[in-house]
Amino acid sequence: MAIRGSLKEASLPDVLQLLSMGKKSGCLSVTHRSNFGSIFFDKGRICYASIVNRRDRLGDILVKSGLLQQEQLDEAIRLQDKARGRRLGELLVEHGMISKEELHAQIRIQIEEAVYYLFTWAEGTFNFESDIRPEEQDFLVSINPESLLLEGARRVDEWGLIEKKIPSFDLVFEVDRRKADEYDDKLTPEQHTLLQLIDGRRDVHALVDESGLVEFEVGKALFGLATAGLLHRVGKTKPAEEVAAEQRVEEHRNLGVAFYKTGMLDEAVREFRRVAELRPDDLGARFHLGLAHLRLGKWAEALTHLEAAARHRSATYAVLHDLALALEKLGRIEEARRTLEEALTRGGQAEPRIHVSLGLLALREGRFTDADLHLAEARPHFGARPPSPLWYHAAGLAAALTGQTEKTVLLLSEGVQRHPHAAGLYNNLAVAFAVGGALEEALQTVERGIQEDPALAPLHRNRGDLLIQLGQSDAALDAYLRAVKHHETLGPEVWARIGGLREAAGEVTEARVAWERALVLDPGHTEARERLATGRAPR
Repeated sequence: MAIRGSLKEASLPDVLQLLSMGKKSGCLSVTHRSNFGSIFFDKGRICYASIVNRRDRLGDILVKSGLLQQEQLDEAIRLQDKARGRRLGELLVEHGMISKEELHAQIRIQIEEAVYYLFTWAEGTFNFESDIRPEEQDFLVSINPESLLLEGARRVDEWGLIEKKIPSFDLVFEVDRRKADEYDDKLTPEQHTLLQLIDGRRDVHALVDESGLVEFEVGKALFGLATAGLLHRVGKTKPAEEVAAEQRVEEHRNLGVAFYKTGMLDEAVREFRRVAELRPDDLGARFHLGLAHLRLGKWAEALTHLEAAARHRSATYAVLHDLALALEKLGRIEEARRTLEEALTRGGQAEPRIHVSLGLLALREGRFTDADLHLAEARPHFGARPPSPLWYHAAGLAAALTGQTEKTVLLLSEGVQRHPHAAGLYNNLAVAFAVGGALEEALQTVERGIQEDPALAPLHRNRGDLLIQLGQSDAALDAYLRAVKHHETLGPEVWARIGGLREAAGEVTEARVAWERALVLDPGHTEARERLATGRAPR
C-alpha cells in the first residue's frame, strides 16, 4: 500500500494516526524543502526514525545524560574510524562503556526527538511504502505514535513562537554579558550551556552541533535569551563558495539515496541529476540515475546513464550488470551477453547475480542447457544465504525445459520453503506438479500461492485449469473470472474458456461477450471466431 500527499492537506500527526490504526509496516518518508526524514513502522508502531543531513547526536545525548564521559565518546569515535561499517552504539556496548539497556533508552529518545522535529514541518510532502525496513536493525524500538502526539502538538505550538525570534539556523548572535550576569540565577541549564558557546561567530547550526542539545531545546533557550534582551543578532554565516558547493553535492547525494531506498524514484532522479550537474564525472550519480530509471521502466534513459558510468575508470562489475539489464530490455541481447561476460572479468566471477542474468539470457534465446549450466554455477556463490527467488524461478524453468522433471519439483519445493512469501514460485511448482500428474498437490500449491498474493492473475488461471481437469466447472469459472479481473488482457485462451463455461451454465449473452473479448486479444483465434459465427462452443 502506497500513501502520498501534501502536509498542507494532511498533517503529519494525522498520517501517523492513520498508519497506527491500520497497523501498517513500512516507511513514511517526509520532505520539506531540501530536508528529508523517515519514520519506520512495524505493525502500526514506530520502530525507527531519522533525518537526512542531520548530525547523529547519539554520542552527545549520552554525554549530556551523564551515561558517557567525553573521553569515552572520543575513544569510541576513534574505534569507529578504524572499523568502517560499525555503528557507534554497537561499539559502545561491545567495549562496556554503556549497557545495552541504556543504549536502547537513549536511542528511543533520539527517535522521539526526530519525530518531534518532523512535526514542525507544516509544508512538504509525505510518501508511505509498505514492507520497507530500516538498515539500522540492531537497535530498534517500539513506540505507540499516540504517545508522541500530545508532546508533538505542544512543541509545534511553541515552535511557531520560537521562529519569530529564530527564523533560520544560519543566524549568528552575540551576548550582552553585563545583562547576562544579572540574569545568571534565572537561566535554565540549556541557556547556561549556550551562553558559553555564543561568540558572535557560531550560527545556530553550530550551537546545535556543539551543545549536544536538540534543535527544539536550542531554539527554546535562544528564544528566552533573545526575549530577555540578552542576545543581539549580528548577521548570518556565509561559507566559502567551494565548501558550499561540496556540501550541496553531499546533501543532494544523501537525499537521492534516501529517496531511492524508500521508492520515491522521481525525487531520487531529481537529486542525482543535481549531483551530476555539480560534478559531471561523478560515478555514483550516474549509477544511481541508471538504477532509478531501470525501476521506472525507462530503459533508454537508464542505458544512457549506465553507459556513462561504465566508461568511468573505476566502474565495477555492478555497473556492467545493470548496463546489461538495460540492453536486454531494449532487445540488444548479444550486447547484453558480452557486457555480462565483461563483468565476470572485472571481479564479478563470485557475484551470483551475473551468473543468474547469463542464465536468464540463455533461457530467452532458447539455449536451455547453457541456462542450466549458468544457474548451477551461480548457486555456490550465494554462500550461506539462500539463493534468491529469481534463481529458483530460473533454475526450475531451465530444469523443466531440459526434461529434468524430478529436479524441477525438488528445486521449486526448496524455493517455496526458503521463500514462503514468493507467490510466483508456488505458481511454478503447481505447474510442475500438474505436468507430473499430481493434480491435487498442484491445486493445494496454487491455492497457497493465492494466499500470499491474491492479485497474481496466473495463479487464478492455473487454478481454473486444474479445476477443469478435476471436473469442478463452477469453481473453475470463478477462478478464471478472478484471473481476468486482476489482468484483463491475460490471454485469449482464458476468455475462450470463460465463454465455454458461461454457455454451459446457460449464460449465452455473457458467453458471447467473452468470445468477443478473446477475438480482440487475438483476431486469429479460430475457435472463438467459429463459435460466434456458427453457435458451436470451442472445446
